[in-house]
Amino acid sequence: MEADASELAFGQKVLEAQPFSVLLGARLTAFGAGAAVLELDVRDELRQQNGFVHGGVLSYAADNALTFAAGAAVGPAVLTAGFTIDYLRPARGELLRARAQVVRPGRTRVVCRCDLLMVDAAGEETLCAVAQGTIAVSGTAPGAAGS
Repeated sequence: MEADASELAFGQKVLEAQPFSVLLGARLTAFGAGAAVLELDVRDELRQQNGFVHGGVLSYAADNALTFAAGAAVGPAVLTAGFTIDYLRPARGELLRARAQVVRPGRTRVVCRCDLLMVDAAGEETLCAVAQGTIAVSGTAPGAAGS
C-alpha cells in the first residue's frame, strides 16, 4: 500500500484524537489509497482468562481499521454502520495487526474488509480473524475518520 507521508500523518492525528485508541496504545502504520493498517502491542491487560487476546480487542481493531480504510478512500466524514467478525483461531502473539482495505467505495456507503493478524517475536504473521464492514459516509464529521 503506497501512501504519502502527509496522508499517514493526517490519519495518525485523527487516531490520536480518539481517547480510547490512545488508552489502548493503538498506532496507525499505513493509511491511504483506500487502505489502512492499525497495530497494537499485546500486553496482559488485553488478554482474556486463557491468555489469548480478548475478542473485544480484535473487534476494536477491526472496527477502527475498516473505518480508517474507508476514510482513506472517500474522506474523513465516515462512521461505522456495521461490521461482522469471524474468529478463526486464538489470538496469540506480541503484536496485533489489523490490515483493512476498501472493497467497494460508494457515495453513501463503503464496503471494506479486514484481516486481523497476530505477529510473533520472529515477525511471522498468523491470521486469527477476518471482518467485513459497511461504513457510512456522513458528510457531517469533518476530520473524524475512525469510529
